[in-house]
Amino acid sequence: MITDDARQPERLRHAASWLINQASAHSHRLVADGFAAAGARGYHYRLLATLEEYGPASQADLGRRAAIDRSDVVAALNQMAGRKLVERAPDPADRRRNIITLTPAGRRHLHELDRVLAGIQDELLAPLSPAERAQLTELLTRVTDHHARNRA
Repeated sequence: MITDDARQPERLRHAASWLINQASAHSHRLVADGFAAAGARGYHYRLLATLEEYGPASQADLGRRAAIDRSDVVAALNQMAGRKLVERAPDPADRRRNIITLTPAGRRHLHELDRVLAGIQDELLAPLSPAERAQLTELLTRVTDHHARNRA
């Protein structure tokens, strides 16, 4: 992320899209590095969190809920199944599909990643007070929810 304001044109320092992009790039690096240090990737966290919140699901449903492309879901699930974080079993209603279930080890790993992510939030949002953090999160949620509704 560019931190020397003197190097940025004034119009960019006041463009929300530019600032969001810069904050997003910095956030992405923090998350990638933090999860890598914990033996995970962002896709792993999203899939584990989706399984914990919604329960067992087919690979396709899991990918849709986590907003991850089907081929990336398969690769991430292969990695996680190899580490016994998730289990695959044939769907009794349709033997062509697999049902993915979170294992106890997967739940423990997810909670470890929750702690990693909380630390990342603290580092990313360090310049903000708790009230400002809550306000920023609320405003970004409104922006993203608005655009998600308009895409549907």
